[in-house]
Amino acid sequence: MPSSDVIVIGAGPYGLSAAAHLRTIKGLQVRVFGEAMALWKHHMPAGMFLRSPFSASHIADPHGRLSLDAFLAERGNHLPKPIPLQRFIDYGCWFQQKAVPDLDPRNIRLVESTPKGFQVTTQDGEVFDSRRVVVATGPGACKWRPPEFDGLPEALASHSSDHHDLSRFCGKRVLVIGAGQSALENAALLHEAGANAEIAVRQASVRWLRWRGRLFSILPIGHFLYSPRDVGPAGVSQLVARPDLFRRLPRRFQDWASKRSVRPAGALWLIDRLKEVKIRTSVHVSSVTTVTGQLRVRLSDGTEATFDHLMLSTGFRIELRKYSFLRPKLLQVIDQVEGYPRLKTGLESSVPRLHFLGALSGWSFGPVARFVSGTFYSPQALTRRIEAAP
Repeated sequence: MPSSDVIVIGAGPYGLSAAAHLRTIKGLQVRVFGEAMALWKHHMPAGMFLRSPFSASHIADPHGRLSLDAFLAERGNHLPKPIPLQRFIDYGCWFQQKAVPDLDPRNIRLVESTPKGFQVTTQDGEVFDSRRVVVATGPGACKWRPPEFDGLPEALASHSSDHHDLSRFCGKRVLVIGAGQSALENAALLHEAGANAEIAVRQASVRWLRWRGRLFSILPIGHFLYSPRDVGPAGVSQLVARPDLFRRLPRRFQDWASKRSVRPAGALWLIDRLKEVKIRTSVHVSSVTTVTGQLRVRLSDGTEATFDHLMLSTGFRIELRKYSFLRPKLLQVIDQVEGYPRLKTGLESSVPRLHFLGALSGWSFGPVARFVSGTFYSPQALTRRIEAAP
């Protein structure tokens, strides 16, 4: 049976960054499983742009040689602002080829604990032994579908992460549920693909990210209030960019700051693209009924309308149990809080040598863990932990 010191599950920004850092440890055998940038390739809409600025879109590597700047220098191409999704995927795949050329693209079907560590089974049945396992699979398993939409067929009411090509909605009437970047950009892309898109927002108005740009125009105030990691509002941004400090602050403050840092908001460059898209504010869906292959939607303001599709841009809610490769017996012994694994130094769970990176570490290490810019911290912390106790 093949064996490793560390198996990394997931080949998105966190998995790739973790592997790049771990391979600086002399003699450490590291295997990485998963399709490179899979969530970005298959579960984000074609034509999307990254909301994060250039400075917050680098995937961290141990020597600083695989930045976006290095990618552009090698490829000789200009990178537009905002960054197009496809160019970021290209960057991630370039990073993988440089840092993890031996990536195994198979998915993992099962992780079980053993007296010596873990037994990991691939989708096609091959079994590996490993002393450690690092889970860096992203939030894809945890898409949030609000209960009021239970019972509706996915053919008529789907999550925004179910789609990559929105051209299938050309000529259709689509109601997008949500008020964040995903909802707003999907509505813009649907409109541009020929759909009749509308947005339903619970809040009284859409929140736009105006202040960051204004404060950066008043130097040095902007750089003082905002971290280059670009997560969180003014002031709070500097705290969430320091996970070791942030996790030592009172839990009540952590919860408040985390909520403030990820509350729904849209980038300013979407405003013009949404001028012809109807945005219904201060409303939520009261009831939905299916009528001859369509949906009759009643909103909380009493209005009714028929749509061909509901797109739920309602984000993700972490629930560790939804990661089906974690055997139930293993799940039972992982200390959890609000669906997240409770993590210690080095992003290690209550099960020794089992680590969680990315969105799964958000409760313990703050909201920066939800974003690409968080790769500046987690892989380094993981590597220090393994160096200290291989």
